[in-house]
Amino acid sequence: MKLILQTTAAATLLLAGAMAAMADDSSIHKIDPSAFGIDQTEIASIRSQMQAAVDGNHIAGALLLVGNNDGVGLLETAGTQGPDDATPVDEQTIFRIYSMTKPIVSVAAMSMVEDGLLSIDDPVGKYIPAFNSLEIIDQETGDTRPAQNVMTVAHLLTHKSGLVQSIFAMGTTLGGLYEANVPSDGSATAREVADSLGNLPLLFEPGTAWHYGHSTDVLGAVLEVAAGQTLDVILNERIFEPLGMDETTFYVSADKASRLAEPVHGAMGDNTIVRPMLSGGGGLNSTTEDYVRFARMLLNGGEYNGARILEEETLALMQEERITDDVSREYFFYGDRGGWSLGFHLQPVDASDPEGPSNFGWRGIGGTLFLVDPANEFFMIYMEQKRGGPRGAPFDNNVAQRVVYGAID
Repeated sequence: MKLILQTTAAATLLLAGAMAAMADDSSIHKIDPSAFGIDQTEIASIRSQMQAAVDGNHIAGALLLVGNNDGVGLLETAGTQGPDDATPVDEQTIFRIYSMTKPIVSVAAMSMVEDGLLSIDDPVGKYIPAFNSLEIIDQETGDTRPAQNVMTVAHLLTHKSGLVQSIFAMGTTLGGLYEANVPSDGSATAREVADSLGNLPLLFEPGTAWHYGHSTDVLGAVLEVAAGQTLDVILNERIFEPLGMDETTFYVSADKASRLAEPVHGAMGDNTIVRPMLSGGGGLNSTTEDYVRFARMLLNGGEYNGARILEEETLALMQEERITDDVSREYFFYGDRGGWSLGFHLQPVDASDPEGPSNFGWRGIGGTLFLVDPANEFFMIYMEQKRGGPRGAPFDNNVAQRVVYGAID
């Protein structure tokens, strides 16, 4: 009996030690919100607005986080993981982050540039031969002509490639070509999708305009060819494993399916079903705890907990404005406000000072958002899952950004 008791005590100590180690390994360490100039009245207001979105049946639940290199000063949640799920949203809830995949893939691309595996000036056709004979479409007539400019890796990073997406070209000749020729059900690989896109005309000459679309999907295929690895392996080796982002994956294992957030309205794909497509433009799932690691790395000049993902000079290059005066903003989401860099949005910290410092980051179509603000030394992450439903939600990623800046101001 004495031996059994000793063994049990030892096991208890081991378990306690393991739990403590897990706690120490978390990316979320609470600090006082006053470190960000946020007071309890402002926190209560934020919490109330988030709950109003849940009570109004806009979303099942949401999470808002503000942090810096010292820790997390604001972590508010409301609601549950889904309309039929009583589990509260927390930092371990898994969200489909959709286009918040793009910054991760862009960082991986630039880490490969550092290693000499590719250059941002490389022609895309060097890696995907289908892009060696590009054509430009006349949207009014449907006629095409040979492209004069060469599409480069930089054009993919900056959405100046001329590639679009069927959802942004509905009712046009080009939109119809996308619908008919580009697989969208996940049954094709990233390389196969890129081949399909390379055989379709572009909306404009590469480098002459900004337009959202399949650019980062093609970038993912370029990385696969340049590295000789699939995109999941590239991201694991270059970003996820060094940062400890072990919950960020293209597909969610069955044992974690109960942690997936779901929308109240509409439906999102079942990301527990593994498909050939590894979408660099929008395929990842992640937790808030994981994405904090990525955001802190960016805020800290490319390094997190001793793991350097990018050199500071490379990250600085990634924050330079790429929508120059010779680039059309006709299709840019924000018109004349802000810009785009090598993988991130650029938005003025102070709307009244468009030439002042900018934050950088991006959002996902499912309602997520992250941004990094080096000037004010913080990052924020907002997570929800929304697909359709009534407009006018009392809280969403746009409101989240406004209230955070309002509180910090």
